[in-house]
Amino acid sequence: MPRLNSLRGRLILLVALAITPMAAMTVLTGVREREHAIEVARENLQRVANLAAANEAQSIEGARQILRDLSSVPDLLGDPNDCSVLLSDILAKNTDYANFGLIRLNGDVTCSAVSSATPVNLADRPHFRRAITERRFVAGNYVFGRVIGKHTVNLTYPVTHGDDVVAVLFAALDLAELDKFVLDVKLSPGSVLWTADANGTIISRRPDPGPWFGKKVPAPLHAALAQRPKVPVVLADADGVQRLYAFARVGSHEVSDYTVMIGIPYQEIVAAATRDQLIAIVGLVATITLALLAAWFGGDVLIVRRVQALARTANRIASGSLETRTGMRYENEEISDLARSLDEMAQALQKKDLERDAASASLQAADRRKDEFLAMLAHELRNPLAPISAGAQVLKLTQGDNPAVARTADIIARQVEHMTRLIDDLLDVSRVTRGLVKLNRQPLDLRGVVEDAVEQAYPLFKSRRQQLELSLPQVPVGIDADHKRMVQVVANLLNNAAKYTPEYGHVRVAVVRDDSIVRLTVSDDGIGMAPELVARVFELFTQAERTSDRSQGGLGLGLALARTLVLLHGGSVRAESAGLERGSTFTVELPWHELVAPAVAVAPADDALARPGRLRCLVVDDNADAAQTLALFLEAAGHEVMVAYRAADALAMAAAGRPQVCFLDIGLPDMDGNELATRLRALPQTAGAHLIAVTGYGRKEDQEKAIAAGFDHYFVKPMDTAKLVNLLGVLTGQARQVGEAATSA
Repeated sequence: MPRLNSLRGRLILLVALAITPMAAMTVLTGVREREHAIEVARENLQRVANLAAANEAQSIEGARQILRDLSSVPDLLGDPNDCSVLLSDILAKNTDYANFGLIRLNGDVTCSAVSSATPVNLADRPHFRRAITERRFVAGNYVFGRVIGKHTVNLTYPVTHGDDVVAVLFAALDLAELDKFVLDVKLSPGSVLWTADANGTIISRRPDPGPWFGKKVPAPLHAALAQRPKVPVVLADADGVQRLYAFARVGSHEVSDYTVMIGIPYQEIVAAATRDQLIAIVGLVATITLALLAAWFGGDVLIVRRVQALARTANRIASGSLETRTGMRYENEEISDLARSLDEMAQALQKKDLERDAASASLQAADRRKDEFLAMLAHELRNPLAPISAGAQVLKLTQGDNPAVARTADIIARQVEHMTRLIDDLLDVSRVTRGLVKLNRQPLDLRGVVEDAVEQAYPLFKSRRQQLELSLPQVPVGIDADHKRMVQVVANLLNNAAKYTPEYGHVRVAVVRDDSIVRLTVSDDGIGMAPELVARVFELFTQAERTSDRSQGGLGLGLALARTLVLLHGGSVRAESAGLERGSTFTVELPWHELVAPAVAVAPADDALARPGRLRCLVVDDNADAAQTLALFLEAAGHEVMVAYRAADALAMAAAGRPQVCFLDIGLPDMDGNELATRLRALPQTAGAHLIAVTGYGRKEDQEKAIAAGFDHYFVKPMDTAKLVNLLGVLTGQARQVGEAATSA
């Protein structure tokens, strides 16, 4: 036995003292890791159950959309044969379903995608009666189809005429197809996935679903199903295996009353933790043995030196030299293990560094694809706005003597312009919320801003039969702000109040000036907010819980955008509520700005259209409405117009008609607009013509590409008609000067 005053004895004593708490911690850590493994398994299992429920909810939501669309078909209640043909066509396109049909109020199935030799009456089906009583989409419980002879669940939707339910549509979802929606949920051996209806009847099971359709879930599951625990619980299954079960509802209450249950063997969860604990204990014993041997043979010197070498290697790795390695021989002892681990860590870090670079490149590529998608989305959204805007200007030019038409045209033009700016910003919410929107500030009377916002929101108040009260001061209330953005802020607050206030409710808008602050309040007597919702109501995608009497849609962007825009104006916004069902109040405070003189709106120079001269114009757009409305606008301005819907026709017209100005859409079906511009430049008849791009693509790179192709001007749909009028005036003057020069020559 070595003496304690010897180096070996002291090393052994130090090792023993150091290892004793480590041994205790190893045991304690093993116990905690076992508990942690169970907790992690609970979380992962609940996440998988939620995923499976979401997949099934998506399939049911798809059925609800199909039935909702079918309910609006006018011929549905007409001739039964025509109706059956229509439903057969729908069934052929939706192979996940076993049948589609129409049930009259007496229960008779008068129209079915799958024909039946005998009359079928479903008056006794609960889902049919619920659809009539509750006047909403109902996902029924398990049934064996009388017409199709298959295991199904019937999804029903009421067909209304006015305020009355006149029939009920149903879609029979084949349970064999329903099981496909959870195939991407990976289950370990011995695990079970069930889906049960409100009665506890099995409508989906993995594995081996077929024999279980229509049976009740095992008794332990049925008892737990009634409670639907929030966290996974351990249950003894019918096969005698203890499993950890997670429960998840399939969609909201409005979607279904189905429940997904996933169970994994409990022993499988704790086996890994037990194995890890055993490995830790074995490692601890090996560590103690090696430490005592090292101390006994004077390993302190060798250990110190080698550890210092490892430390130097670790420091170089930490400084960024990931290619650094220890250079040690790997032997069966602790320091070699540490060296091996350090080398493997360096290799792993080096690999992660490469993967990070690859991921960064992938993210950049995804970002580019996102930009391309948003550009296409903006193009498709702007296309219908172009003929609306041009049509409004044509009405204004041709029916200007009719006050009602002129006012209507002004309203359309103003709303199209406002919607265009909203499209530009809402396509990139992050840009708006980061304050990257450019503000066109000018002195404004807040009263006028409120009136413009009320004009936008009034149809929603009218449709919900709500009373809107305005309390505006008699004198101007000045602010320095972007008119369109402030209208957007107030309109978002009004729309929010309307959506969360019941029919016949009251909404009040008040504007007051308090010294150097202008205060705008929007109050309602609607559903109110809980304190936790008040604290985060201005966050992106935050919405109050929806019920069937508040069917207005939305993504939860309005209040977040309103707050960002107010902050950009140097103001503040806050929300208050006394609680649920006690209404809400939103308050916007902005710095007061003295109005030196009332702002005078400058109307577009209509006399530009009256300038002498007549241009030969060619309009090329595969959207007939956009082409025709632009042509009408140009003809109303006194110009000669040719219209083509394809690039090939445009080239032929250009060669024959020698247009002076060509308006070209970029996204043509037979030839890209940029290529068409290049070919027009090559024609002698149009080599000197003015080429104007009219497109829904508004990115900077799109504009640069068009200019490089030979375009002189670039307009994003819908066209700025005031800018177009000025441009036509300039081109008319140039054409007149060229004509006069040719005449004098």
